[in-house]
Amino acid sequence: MAFLELDVLNNAPKPVIGIDLGTTNSLAAVWVDGRPTVVRPDGMGAIVPSAFYFEKDGQVLVGHEARRRAMMDPGRALFSVKRFMGRGLADVAGDLASVPFEAREGEGGVVRFLVDGKELAPEQLSSFILRRVVEQASLVLGVRPDRAVITVPAYFDDTQRQATRDAARLAGLEVLRILNEPTAASLAYGLDRRKQGKVAVYDLGGGTFDVSILDIEDGVFRVLSTSGDTHLGGDDLDRALVQVALDELAPRLGDAASEPALLQALRLSAERCKIELSRAPQAEMHLVAPELDLDWRRTFSRAELEAAIAPLLERTLDACQRALADASLTVADVDEVVLVGGSTRVPAVRALVERFFGRTAHAELDPDEVVALGAAVQAHILAGGTREFLLLDVTPLSLGLETMGGAVAKVIHRNSPVPSQATEGFTTYADNQTGLVLNIVQGERELAADCRSLGRFELKGIPPMPAGMARIAVRFQLDADGILNVTAKEETSGVAASITVQPMHALGDEEVERMLADSYANAQADFDNRRIADLKVEMGTMLRATKAHLDGVRADLDRESLLDLEEACAAAQATIAAERPTAAETQKVRDTLERATLPLAALLMDRVAKEALSGKRVSDL
Repeated sequence: MAFLELDVLNNAPKPVIGIDLGTTNSLAAVWVDGRPTVVRPDGMGAIVPSAFYFEKDGQVLVGHEARRRAMMDPGRALFSVKRFMGRGLADVAGDLASVPFEAREGEGGVVRFLVDGKELAPEQLSSFILRRVVEQASLVLGVRPDRAVITVPAYFDDTQRQATRDAARLAGLEVLRILNEPTAASLAYGLDRRKQGKVAVYDLGGGTFDVSILDIEDGVFRVLSTSGDTHLGGDDLDRALVQVALDELAPRLGDAASEPALLQALRLSAERCKIELSRAPQAEMHLVAPELDLDWRRTFSRAELEAAIAPLLERTLDACQRALADASLTVADVDEVVLVGGSTRVPAVRALVERFFGRTAHAELDPDEVVALGAAVQAHILAGGTREFLLLDVTPLSLGLETMGGAVAKVIHRNSPVPSQATEGFTTYADNQTGLVLNIVQGERELAADCRSLGRFELKGIPPMPAGMARIAVRFQLDADGILNVTAKEETSGVAASITVQPMHALGDEEVERMLADSYANAQADFDNRRIADLKVEMGTMLRATKAHLDGVRADLDRESLLDLEEACAAAQATIAAERPTAAETQKVRDTLERATLPLAALLMDRVAKEALSGKRVSDL
C-alpha cells in the first residue's frame, strides 16, 4: 500500500484535501513534499465516477461498481447529478429525458428523484460521492480528512455553490473554500508564479463549459472575466452521437425511442464510442434491446463525430469571444492557454482552441486531474502553507433586486471582484407599509422575469409612514466562495430590520438536519463502513511495512510461513481494492494478515537483538 509521507501522529492537524466534485468523475489531491499530488490508492485508481446504481433492496452503489452495473441495467442508474444541484424542474427540463426515475420538485424547490418510493435530492447523492472520495483519501493518508477545498464551475450561481456546501456538510466535511475550476487549473500549472501575463482557461468538462481570462502580476492573481454555459459539456457531445443513432433507428424503435432506459443505454454506448474516437480513427456504437428484438451496431469515423459536435464547439468559441470582450482584450493579448476537463481530449476540441487563440495550449497535466491538483494548492495555502499569492476572483453574473413593475436594480455587477459588497437604497410603495418583499435575481436582462430568481427577502418591522418616506439600505455581501449574504436597515428611524434569505432551489436547514438524522438512523451501517475503511488503512500500513522488510529476510523464513504471508498479503490487497467487503470479512482478512506477519516480525526482532549484542560480554550488560 503506497502511503504519502505525512505527519498525522502526535495530534498533528489533519491534512486539508482538494476535491474536484465533477459531473462525470470526482477525485481528491493533497499537498505533499512541496507539490500537489493526486491521492491514488494501490489497485484502485484516483477517479471515482460520479455515477449511482440503485439496488432493489434500497442500497445505493457509487462509483465504479455503479458504472459496471449500469452497463447491464441502465434503467436503475443515474449519472451527471451535478447538473441538477441547486436547480428546479424548469431549469433542468432538457436534462431529464434520459433519467429513468420520476423527477419532482420538493421542499425548497429542489429537484428530487423518486427511487423505489424514496425521494433523493442531488445534494444528498453528491454527498455519497464526496464520502467515497474521502474514503479513498483516507486509505492513502492513513487518517480521515474532515476539511476540504471543493471546486465548482465558474458559472455556478449562489444557489449551486450553496448546494455544494450542503453536499459537503452531509458528507461530514468542512468546506474551507469554494474555488472556481479554471482558477484551480491555473494554480496546478503554477501560473501564479509568472511575473506577469494574461491566461485563458478553457474548461470543457462532463456537464459544464467555462472560459476564464486571468491576469497575473507580481503574485496577484486576478480574474478579469468569465463566461460559459452550465448546460454544455461532454454529456452533450455524447447526445450528438445519440441523436445520430436515434435518427437511424427511428423506424425500428417507434415509441420506444423516448424510453429513458433505452436512452441511457445509448448514452453509455455513445460515451464509449467518443472516448475511443479520441484515440482511433474509427469506433463502434452498440445497442442491445432484447425486448425490441434489437441488436444494433454502427461504426463511426472521427470525421462523423467532429461533424456532429461542431455546432456545440462553436458555442464554446462564442463564450471565449465574450470573455475576451468583457476583459477588453484581444486574442493577441493572451500569453497562455490552459485546457481543462476530460472533453478536451477530443482532438477536434484541442485543434479548435489552438486555432482560435493562435498558440499551443497547456495540456501536460491530465485534464481529469488538473482541477483537483489546483484545489490541493489552495488547500495547502489555507492550511498555513508557504506558497504566496493573492487570488482575486469575479462574479460571473450580475446580482440585483426586482423593483416595482418587474424591473431589475443591479447591485453587484458581473465581473465584479470577489469578495465584494455594495449597498442600494429602496423605499416603500404604499402608505403605512410595514413590510417589504424583495426578489433577489441573477442575470444580465433588464426584467426580473428574464433573470434567474435566487430567493426572496422579507423585511419586517418598517415603521408606518407615507409612501416613499422610508429609507431602506440593502447591502449585498459576496464572500470569497461566491456565497451571497444580505442585510438591511431602515435609515430614517434608525430601526434595524432583518432579512431572511430563502434560496429558491436549496435544501433548508431543517431538511439538512433531517438528512443528517437519517444518517444517524443508519449509524450501524455507517459504523461498519467506517470500520471497514479503518481496517483497510490498517492493512495498508501492514502491507507497506511487510514490503519494506520482507526481501531482507526472505531466505530466513521457512517455506510454509513465507507462503502464508504471501497469500495473506494478496488477500489483503484484494480486500482493499474491493468495492463492498463486509466488516466481518475485512476483519478476518486483517487478522489473518497480522498472524501471517508474526514470523517476519520475530525474525526482524531477533536480527535487531543480535546486532545490539554483537561483540558485547555479559558483564557489559
